[in-house]
Amino acid sequence: MNIPFNREEELKDVGMYRAVPRPYGMKAYPVRKFNTPITPRENFLRVCRKERPLWIPNLNQDFNFIQPEVMPDAYARAHGGIDWFGIDWQYEPLSAAAMVRPGTRRLSDITKWSEELSWPDLDAIDWQKDYDENYAGLMDLDRATMFVIVNGCFERLADLTSFSDALCYLLEEQDAVNELFDALTDFHIKLMKIAKRYYHADVITFHDDMGSQKNAFMSPETFRSVMLPHYKRMNEAAHEMGLYVNFHSCGNVGLQIENFIEAGFDFWEGQTNCNNKEEIMEKYGDRLGIVNILMYPADLSPEAVEAAIRENVHGIGRSGRELLFYVETNPERKPGGAELVYSCGRELFGGS
Repeated sequence: MNIPFNREEELKDVGMYRAVPRPYGMKAYPVRKFNTPITPRENFLRVCRKERPLWIPNLNQDFNFIQPEVMPDAYARAHGGIDWFGIDWQYEPLSAAAMVRPGTRRLSDITKWSEELSWPDLDAIDWQKDYDENYAGLMDLDRATMFVIVNGCFERLADLTSFSDALCYLLEEQDAVNELFDALTDFHIKLMKIAKRYYHADVITFHDDMGSQKNAFMSPETFRSVMLPHYKRMNEAAHEMGLYVNFHSCGNVGLQIENFIEAGFDFWEGQTNCNNKEEIMEKYGDRLGIVNILMYPADLSPEAVEAAIRENVHGIGRSGRELLFYVETNPERKPGGAELVYSCGRELFGGS
């Protein structure tokens, strides 16, 4: 179904979406609402179903983008403190994020994980209370809800031990690694059920960085033997719940894209400055969606911002498989970037 773009009608003032608590310790603020011909949630689901959307979904406008800080992982990663598995995180103001406090080691050896780890009791948290107090009345369910889970299997292994040891364990202690990852996958699946039941999640953003600026942390063969079975099981369970999964994986990970697809991830959210995303989408866009972050210098002119947004929309965006996270660095810039993202997408997919 194609609906032509009615610029005057769709861009008229119809109010704001309320400030919903956001992930990563980001400030929550109201955002502009557009007079869309279908709901933002339905437009997002079109992308998931590989149907033609009416515009490119914008995480800032079209989603309840949440990461409840009742989860110790969420709080520790955003502010510092002790996470779900007893790891101490240190907040770094310059990066506005946290890292494992230097010298921390929670697990003496991978072969001792079952003896040394205490597992979080997800049933001990009053999820309904958290939703009622922090989200009910703020979340507009005409928007899709994206629920963030940090610390995937590889990241968790590195956080529990050390980065260098984690890489060695992938090769030298695969039996123990697989046992731990089996348990972590059960944990993640249960957490996804909670996200769906209590927070009305439509999509999970699941974190597990897989590379440096130069290359992936492991070969495709190692990923297939150690990571893929667990992530395939997790994604199959998510799909059975009616959830889609966006895989946040930073680093130069282009050689793993086929594995990400086989594992069942619906979207990949990765770095633009070390991956050729246009080339990746040209090759894999029929099987994998992509999430891009757009953030332009505050002093960039409105004309330059519009040109950059149009380049993205008519490049990667033309696939109809892109989600954007547009971050406005200059609220005084007119027209605003959110309006440009919406209108450029509507021109492309609905006709001007």
